Amino acid sequence: MITKNMLWLAVAGIVLSSCTVVRQGDVGVKRTLGKISKRQVQPGPRLYNPFLTTIIQVPTRTTNLEVKLDLPSKEGLNVGAEISILYHIDQRLATDVVGSIGPDYEMSMILPVFRAAAADVTAGFMAKDMHTGNRLGIETAIKKSMMGLLEDRGFVIEAVLMKSIKLPAGLYRAIEEKLQAEQEAQRMEFVLQRERQEADRRIIEAEGIRDANKIISEGLTPQIIQYKTIEAYRELSKSPNTKVIVGGGKDFILNP
Repeated sequence: MITKNMLWLAVAGIVLSSCTVVRQGDVGVKRTLGKISKRQVQPGPRLYNPFLTTIIQVPTRTTNLEVKLDLPSKEGLNVGAEISILYHIDQRLATDVVGSIGPDYEMSMILPVFRAAAADVTAGFMAKDMHTGNRLGIETAIKKSMMGLLEDRGFVIEAVLMKSIKLPAGLYRAIEEKLQAEQEAQRMEFVLQRERQEADRRIIEAEGIRDANKIISEGLTPQIIQYKTIEAYRELSKSPNTKVIVGGGKDFILNP
């Protein structure tokens, strides 16, 4: 009885070890006695002979490979960087990747190419350029260099992203001080521009008042002044609290 149970357990173990599931977004590459089959294994449950065959799962979906390294700058400094490499394997060439490079293709192919390309590109840039607005240009140049070496080998580099840059402490402080100085200069330029606009407004306002007074003074003849004076006294005479004394052609005298 015990022998029979052990036999069933052995059979069950063999059956289970002969099953694998190729995940969605992967393709299976079958290696039998060291030979790579050109026929790919599609996603889903699959049976195989575990004593003779190995199924290597190769991801054809986007993979994020994160790398930390020191990059050389144009002035000879080492700049710490954390970079993400987004890539996938061309499904049509998955068997070639495993056959010619092996399943450890990240360590043996992608990373060495990336390190060489990144060093070549960043050596042409100042350290401050990696920290400020030139990141996109650096990322694009590294990606282009990698694609030139890896595309024909079955790798598609989707993006190279510089997630963080760590500059030497002294250089970082210098860049921060420069940025602060530039911001202060921009603020002062704004203040000066506003003051210039206010000065222009006051000049225009003063010129308007001057021109208005000039027009008024040129239009006030002695006859008009006398007429306006008479009108003013006439309005005052209507008030019950005002007494009007009319002189002999001279100035009016008002008594309350």
